[in-house]
Amino acid sequence: MATIDRRVLLPKLIPNPDQYLMIAGLAGASKDAAGFTKDGANLFTMAGTMGASVSMGLGVALSEPKKPVISITGDGELIMGIGSLLTVASMSPDNFSIICIDNGMHAETGGQLGHTSRGTDLAIMAKGAGIESVMTIEAPEQIKNGTKFIIESPGPRFLWARVNDGPPTPFKRDFNLSVRRQIFRAAYAAQNKVND
Repeated sequence: MATIDRRVLLPKLIPNPDQYLMIAGLAGASKDAAGFTKDGANLFTMAGTMGASVSMGLGVALSEPKKPVISITGDGELIMGIGSLLTVASMSPDNFSIICIDNGMHAETGGQLGHTSRGTDLAIMAKGAGIESVMTIEAPEQIKNGTKFIIESPGPRFLWARVNDGPPTPFKRDFNLSVRRQIFRAAYAAQNKVND
């Protein structure tokens, strides 16, 4: 049984968030990421686009190969866009990591049990898609191994972080996606300038 509190996962897993460009999916994953970075300029959180965070993160990683990119998604959202794992494996960007925060349920729609609570193994699915670097963590003492995995393993990387069914980070993120897009675009452009 998973014992990681999702509210402490990202701060312990990613000690230097400013070093990354990050795309976060919907609901809890977005709340966790926005709370962790305080809606940082290098983070784009999504709304109304379930299943797209991995594909969008892949696009960012391919267009900025010198910058590490992380997609932060939930289990329900990843399953909605599971085919994106095949494209990640095919394109194989070394600078790309996927973190799937899996609470085993669909909290946003009433707490119904999700597929991973009924036996679906996302690590096997990622491996089957062709992603070589895959890790599962489900206990607090394993988070440091996840940090090392993201930094040192060859990319692309898939980290399946199984968390308990507690609430996400209580953070009210900015839902003005037009403004957030401009903020992220400026951070991305600044990174391109640094790498030139």
